[in-house]
Amino acid sequence: MAFRSLELEQALRVYLVADPSQTPGPITEVVQAALAGGVTMVQLRAKTLHDLGQYAIGRVLLQACRAAGAAFIVNDRLDLALALGADGIHLGVDDLPLEEARRLAPPGFVIGYSPATDEQARRARERGASYLGVGPVFGTASKSDAGDAIGFDVLERRAWLSRLPTIGIGGITPENAPEVIRAGACGVAVIGAISRSPDPEHAARALREAVDGALARPRG
Repeated sequence: MAFRSLELEQALRVYLVADPSQTPGPITEVVQAALAGGVTMVQLRAKTLHDLGQYAIGRVLLQACRAAGAAFIVNDRLDLALALGADGIHLGVDDLPLEEARRLAPPGFVIGYSPATDEQARRARERGASYLGVGPVFGTASKSDAGDAIGFDVLERRAWLSRLPTIGIGGITPENAPEVIRAGACGVAVIGAISRSPDPEHAARALREAVDGALARPRG
């Protein structure tokens, strides 16, 4: 599906990075529960699996997202995203260049991007990005290469520089999610807060309520 800007912001409200290595149970069950709790976008990130394994899980997750009215994207792999018919991909600074991804992608394809510098954030839109993922806002144990916490000032600055919908990622919980929204994000992305919860549906619902509540309040 293709997203207009407002629809994309709505889809980015509660974004689950679904990584089979980060959950004690089947990732498909975790995602189903998270969708029932209100997750609005799912990213498949399965770097430890071979291509066929990623494709097989991706097909299940795509259908679950379609049934729930949520968006589905793939981390890094444009070929896999296109084969699955996903809504988009998410790229980092060491992945396929944004310009090439945009050239190869069909119209309306969502391309997320995680910049490492302010200049990369500023140029992301002209290079073809649809939204930014900025973090880690807080410390996180879910991603070994995430780096040091950047805090709210960097999040706010990169969202402003990019002029793109921006989500905060890294160490986010229902308790601190409203601060992330107040810093200029339109949503939050999580891994462990849902995937390692004993009740993923409840965890997703608590996060969705926190984000929706924060977005409903006027921003200063």
